[in-house]
Order: sequence, then C-alpha cells, then structure tokens
Amino acid sequence: MKVIDFKTASCKHCYKCVRSCSVKAIRVTNAQAQIMNDYCVLCGHCLEVCPQNAKTFASDLDVVKGYLARGERVVVSIAPAYLGILRFTHPGQVVDALKRLGFYGVRETAEGAAYVTAAYSRLMAEGKMKNIITTCCPSVNDLVEKYYPDLTPYMAPVVSPMVAHGMLIKNIYGSSTRVVFLGPCIAKKEEAEGDVRTRGYVDAVITFEELEQWLESENIRLSQCDRQKMDNPDPKVNRLYPVQNGVITSVLKNREVSQAKDGSSPVQYQKLFVDGIQACRELFEGMERGEFEHCFIEANMCEGGCINGPAVNRSHVSRFKAKMNMEQKVEYEDPGYEPFPQNLHIEKMFYSRANKDRLPTEEEIQVILKATGKYNKDQELNCGACGYPTCRDKAIAVFQGKAEQEMCLPHAYEKAHSMANVVMETTPNAIFILDSDLKILEFNRMAQKFFGISKEDALKSYVFEIMETQDFDHVLKSHTNILRRRVDLPQYDLKTLETIVYIKDMDGLLCILQDVSREEERLEKEYDKKLQMVSSAQEVIDKQMMVAQEIAGLLGETTAETKIILSRLGDLILAEDNQE
Repeated sequence: MKVIDFKTASCKHCYKCVRSCSVKAIRVTNAQAQIMNDYCVLCGHCLEVCPQNAKTFASDLDVVKGYLARGERVVVSIAPAYLGILRFTHPGQVVDALKRLGFYGVRETAEGAAYVTAAYSRLMAEGKMKNIITTCCPSVNDLVEKYYPDLTPYMAPVVSPMVAHGMLIKNIYGSSTRVVFLGPCIAKKEEAEGDVRTRGYVDAVITFEELEQWLESENIRLSQCDRQKMDNPDPKVNRLYPVQNGVITSVLKNREVSQAKDGSSPVQYQKLFVDGIQACRELFEGMERGEFEHCFIEANMCEGGCINGPAVNRSHVSRFKAKMNMEQKVEYEDPGYEPFPQNLHIEKMFYSRANKDRLPTEEEIQVILKATGKYNKDQELNCGACGYPTCRDKAIAVFQGKAEQEMCLPHAYEKAHSMANVVMETTPNAIFILDSDLKILEFNRMAQKFFGISKEDALKSYVFEIMETQDFDHVLKSHTNILRRRVDLPQYDLKTLETIVYIKDMDGLLCILQDVSREEERLEKEYDKKLQMVSSAQEVIDKQMMVAQEIAGLLGETTAETKIILSRLGDLILAEDNQE
C-alpha cells in the first residue's frame, strides 16, 4: 500500500529527498523520484524537504467522511500530542469540535498507552531480555526489522498504543465500530492498514494538519467550541508518550505502583532515550557491536518525539513550546487502570524484513565510476550532491537500479561546462551575452578577434562602446528576435549577419555575429567573372553577327547576278524557239 504518494515533478539535478533519506529508500528513474516501499521506514523527511511539494501523504480523510456520511459509529483515538500542538484554550474544545464533525466518541490514545506501559513494566520485572527496545514508533520498528534485523530479539513484543487502543475501543463499542486514529504521524497508516500483524483494529488514519483543514472548511473554530470531557478515564502520565523520555517516565511510575503492591525489588535496567533517525542508527550500530547490555531503550524516529512528527504544522508552535505545553497539562501519576481485557492479545512479534540486494563486483563498480569520469581515487569527490555519501555508494545504487548515472552533478556540470566552452571557443562566429543594461556578460574568443578587445576589458564594458545599439534596444523592448540581418561594421572592416535573441529568464540578450566579409568578396569576384564572361560572349556574338551580315551581303550580290544571268539565258532560249 502507498503511504507517501509522488506527483510527477522535475526531479532532475535536485535529489534533495535522496539526500534527506537516511536509508536511501528513494529510487530515481528517468529523472523522477519514486518511493521503494520495501526499503522505506516512513520517517516522512522527504515530505518535508521536497521543494516542489511533489510528495504527499495518502490521505484517509475522504474515507472517514464517508463513514460519517453513512451514519456509521465512528470513534476517534486522538494522540496525546494534541495537547501541545492544536490551538485551543481548553482541551475539552477539541472533543466538542470532533463531535460537531459527527464522531460518536473521542478517546485519548494515551488510554491504550497505559496498557502498553504496563506490558513494558512486566518485561522489565521479568528481566529476561538482554535489552528492551520500545515498539511504540512504527518507523523505528521498520528501521530495526529492515536494517538491523539482528536486533529484533530486543524489540519489546508489544503492540503500539494506537493498536492497543483500537482493540480496546472495538471491545467497548462493538466490532462494527469504526476506529479513526488522529495524530502527527504518517507511519501509523502503514501500521494500521498495511501490517498483517496489526491490521483490522484501526480503520483509518488522519493527521492533525488534515483535521485543521477540515475544521476550517466546516467553519469550526476550536477557540469558540464548548468544553466536553473525553470519553476515557484520565490516562495521566501516559499522556507523555509523544515527548522525549515520556515512555520511560510512564514506565517508572508504573513500576513504583507495582513494587508498592507486590513488594518486588526493582529490576536494574539502564534507561536510554534516543530520537531522530541518525541517532537511532548510531545507537543500533553500537548494539550490533555489543556495546549495550541490560538497557531499556525508548526510541523515536522524530527528533523531540511525536510532537515533532511530519504531519505537524510547525508554523503554529515549535516542538519546544509543544513539549512545555504538554508537560504542564499532565499529571505525573499512574492511572491505575484495570488489567487489559483477557480476550484481547496485546502481544506482537517482530522479525527480519531485511532486503538482500545483490552487490556488484569491484570490476562492475569501476565500470560505473569510470562512466562518470572517476578513473582514480582522487577523482572520487564524495560530495554527496547525488544523495549518496560516497561515489562508491552511488555506483552500487546505480548497479542495483536505484540511481542513475546522470545524478553525479559535478560530472554533469563539467560535461556541460566543457561542451559549452568547446562551442563558445571554437565557433567561427562572435558570441556575446548582454544584460538588460546592455553590459557585456560573456565575450567569446572570436568576438575578441572581431572587435580587437580582450575578454577582460570587454566584461567591463557596454556594447554601445563597440557598436551601434539600435537593434539591441529594439529586441530588448519588443522581445522580438532578429535573425540573420545584414549589418556592416566598416570601422572593423566587417560585413556580418546579425542574430539577436531575447533571453527571458535573465532579461538579457544573446548576440551572434557571422562574418560574411570573405563570402562577400568571393561573391563579388564570382560576379566580376560572370560579367567578364558575359562581355566575352557578347564580343563573340557581335563578331558572328558581323560575319553573318557580310556573308549575307555577299550572298545577296551573287544571287542577284545569278538571277540576271539565268534570266538572260531564259530569254535567249525563248528567242531561239520563236525563230523555229
């Protein structure tokens, strides 16, 4: 199932999401980023950092509205982080607002947390586990199962407070009741709807951000709502789960009560809390090396705890203020709930879900490295611009189909810069770029030759210092390009074809001058030759005409004489005939 959706976006040369993803669960294919669900731990960092907002939470809001529209019984399990995040003057106003939206009941997820706390307390009392890692945070659970599978025996075999609460709500109101979790976490959606071990207890997940948008669309203001009580008994200290050290504090309070009841001696587990994915990874790597023993570890993926979750609008309140708000509203006592219903099973087993990717050989790595111009160690910059910590890591990702060769930005820059330089410096045309004030910003080698000025001096000058600017002014004002217009520069003994193009992005101009002086000379010489040929041909024609005329004259004379002689001969013959 999809928890994070990707809209089509131009990811080329960005890779900010890849850089922010500690586990590199984002594949880039055809310059488009894609989530690899089997690798993702749903920390939500990519949602926060994407500059194009191309990543979105796959919302259940329409599903929830559908439940309400059909008149189904829907109960909200609201994460205790609401105490520090939502804007109200009294917590009861949140209850009233949710019931105005149509929810049948509103209960705090901290109610479920109280039973999870009791389960953790029992594990500590038993003292059988070498280390205990809390399993409240589904993102931490994913991180351990997918990337530190050897640590799964240390994961507390207990469901999260959300799942425990979903079980409890359906037990109280009936199995047909719809349970909607409301909180600051996106990973809860996968836990509720995608994990076969916990599916079916929570029907939908919405975030605090979605709730705020929903209330606004319904014209409901929290500050103007009435005060109503939560439908659950006060969970007291268990409301601290969303803040640093909140789980440990809750467990210690529960242990105090348990020890007072049964007189058992305290079990000495050293308490640690860790938050943020990098800190979690550092701790887990130390655990893999055997650095920790007999520790109770409260682990949270978000720095500062759930109050700093990815679905929190941080423009309203900082996580530090949210923490203070919560701590001031919480009673630091164990609620003393009755045991969890015996017909419900709060246990959850964890196991390895690690992905086994094929690793390339050294020869295969070298082929990929060389394709981006890295022929030796010195050329491996390890700049991290592609999102991977080293060039070798990126080469491995390319081999595994998670990254593209083109993601190496230094290589792409050098290639583009090199090709641009080749074009600029080898073209037979003068090329220069101007800003909106007609100041020269770029001046290639041929331009220097055309105008007899060095690049250094040209970049300190304006174009009107070297040539007329009427055409430049026209293009700059009209944004109408001039293409191959004949322009003579007699002061430089140049005849050119001028192209001026408006550059919209920088409100500047690109000018290309093609020297056609030699071509003009060649055409003139060819024209002269043609004139000479035409003149010579005319002389020949004239001579031929004269000869023809002379011949015609001679022919005319001889023809007349012949006519006279023949006439006389005829007359003579006729005269002889008459005599006879």
